[in-house]
Amino acid sequence: MLSILFICTANRFRSPIAAIYFARSVVRNGDDSHISVSSAGTWTTYGQPVTPEALTQAERYSLNLSLHKSRPITKEILAQADLILVMENNQKEALHQEFPIFADRICLLTEVVNGKPDDVPDPYVTEEDPAIIAAEIIALIDHGYERIVQFALRSKNKNKPDAQY
Repeated sequence: MLSILFICTANRFRSPIAAIYFARSVVRNGDDSHISVSSAGTWTTYGQPVTPEALTQAERYSLNLSLHKSRPITKEILAQADLILVMENNQKEALHQEFPIFADRICLLTEVVNGKPDDVPDPYVTEEDPAIIAAEIIALIDHGYERIVQFALRSKNKNKPDAQY
């Protein structure tokens, strides 16, 4: 099984939207028997719901995040992931420093999808409209689904030579 982990700061807006939308894409592409998707946060606590803005934006795309609960990253969570997609360069750098053993699995979402190391803004740190941020996440996944799967497969094969899709 191929495992893809989306990470943002609080695991209450960007990474839950990315994970649930990517999971829906996995099902639509018939890959649900061999790809698992999850999310976590770099600076969060266990059990927090998504923000009201995340619920609203998810509903715009017919996604249900009402049962989502935040969780902080741990070594165990990272170890299970073949590809770890972060939203910001500073998250990538922090995870590389804190968990160097997983550095080759940690990538910036925008870099995987379009080769550009751009941050996906945090709606609680920037003045950017949550609707625009959610639309950017959806567009990145729509545009980059195959690239994300290929990156995950390469990462899995690099880290576990006998791995299969």
